[in-house]
Amino acid sequence: MRLAFSLGNAVVWQALFLWLGGDWRWVEGWIFAGWFSALCVFTVLWLHFKNPALLAERSRMPGTGGQRWWDVLLVLAIAVAWIAWLVLPPLDVRHGWTARLPRVLEPVGAAMLLPAAFFIFRALHDNTFASGVVRVQKDRKQQVVSTGVYGFVRHPMYLGAVLMFFGMPLLVGSRVGLVLGGLFTAILIVRIVGEERLLVQELEGYADYRTRVRWRLLPFIW
Repeated sequence: MRLAFSLGNAVVWQALFLWLGGDWRWVEGWIFAGWFSALCVFTVLWLHFKNPALLAERSRMPGTGGQRWWDVLLVLAIAVAWIAWLVLPPLDVRHGWTARLPRVLEPVGAAMLLPAAFFIFRALHDNTFASGVVRVQKDRKQQVVSTGVYGFVRHPMYLGAVLMFFGMPLLVGSRVGLVLGGLFTAILIVRIVGEERLLVQELEGYADYRTRVRWRLLPFIW
């Protein structure tokens, strides 16, 4: 049931994205929809067969397992921003609410989706504790993971998400999408600050990990 829901969710969202664009010949929309659906399907199937415990953890309902109250609010904000990010850019392109971004930026956006997919998948591949909620997983004997992409930045999945949040709007030419990408990134930054404060206090070895891997999200910036 969990597998069917996850796979169906990916297909439905991307069908909605294309439908809202209003043109089934929308090449840029198909590129993003195909990329996103492929990433979701591959990742969910990989988790189902290789790490079902992590798939179950990432399917956890908000507010359970000791998730902090402030993260419940952030998850709600992320859900709202996610819906807006998928719904408003295709409508922006369809109705011309804002001037279309220069087409020269389209290949830049498409190129950003490649490392986005890499960091999102590798974060799950390298870290079996990559929960969808902020909590210390004592029930799963959580340990600090510092190998793979976690040796590059401390939050590689968020890095992949940021690349996606800006890559899609550049690909389809939506200024509204860029604004929403900035909003999404701001929410993630707030979450990172709270998450790291919790991990330093409650997860053994995380304070040392922060000294060894300097960058939280963007190398050489933050």
